[in-house]
Amino acid sequence: MTSKLPPFVFFGTPSVARDTLEHLYKHGIVPKLIVTNPDAARGRGHIVTPSEVKVWAKEHSVPFYTPKKLDADAVKQISSYKYTFGIVVAYGKIFPKELIESFPQGVLNIHYSILPKYRGASPVETALKNGDTLTGVSIQKMAPAIDAGDVYAVRGVSILPEDTARSLRARLVDEGAELLASILPSFIKKALAGTRQDETKTTFAPKIKKEDGLLKISGNHNTNWNTYRAYIENPGVYFFANLNEKRIRVKVTRAHFEDDKFIIERIIPEGKKEQDFSDFNRTGWVPE
Repeated sequence: MTSKLPPFVFFGTPSVARDTLEHLYKHGIVPKLIVTNPDAARGRGHIVTPSEVKVWAKEHSVPFYTPKKLDADAVKQISSYKYTFGIVVAYGKIFPKELIESFPQGVLNIHYSILPKYRGASPVETALKNGDTLTGVSIQKMAPAIDAGDVYAVRGVSILPEDTARSLRARLVDEGAELLASILPSFIKKALAGTRQDETKTTFAPKIKKEDGLLKISGNHNTNWNTYRAYIENPGVYFFANLNEKRIRVKVTRAHFEDDKFIIERIIPEGKKEQDFSDFNRTGWVPE
């Protein structure tokens, strides 16, 4: 299967990028080159592992390149492939102006929010944390400033009450890939006009920190539920408890929301095995 489009380069690293590649592949859209991050130590065992995008590239016999940084040498190497445009999905590195300008028709980026809302690294998690009921996907033209390029297409996606970051992201990836595939023919023909973002409506979604998953166990139930939905998969959610005159960290592994209440089901107390929250409640712990 080969692409009917002009040659292009795909930049991406994690599973969302791999899933997007797979969607495009099913439409007969195949990059001339894939650029992804180098192999890195992952997981508890710190085993050096290739990115999911590199694995996909090898499985589909697509040339790939894994630069440590996008310096002058990397730009020169990428430029040798003679491409027309680029596609970026969660690559994880800032593009230098020289690289952006090397693409005759520019670089397209899939961003998982309705821009200019939630520019930055965590649009999915931030939408959930804020209790939004609607988000979406934007196809934008890459600009030197992060997520500030002209927008070519937008598609809204409803946020379900039970959504976590994983389930919501999966739908956004599907919608984003389909939207991208649908606009590429018009983009190549230069029949697609971009819309400048309204800078006065810009909000940001910062990089996730471990502390983002902290629950205020005696706090607002809706706030705790939204924090749980946003961060249960990454970086995980937890609270601090005082037990036997000792402060301990308690990881929450399962919870739900019922009758306007955040209900914890399963936990892992610091230094202990996973257990029912009801069992922990019999220990006489006190919320911090």
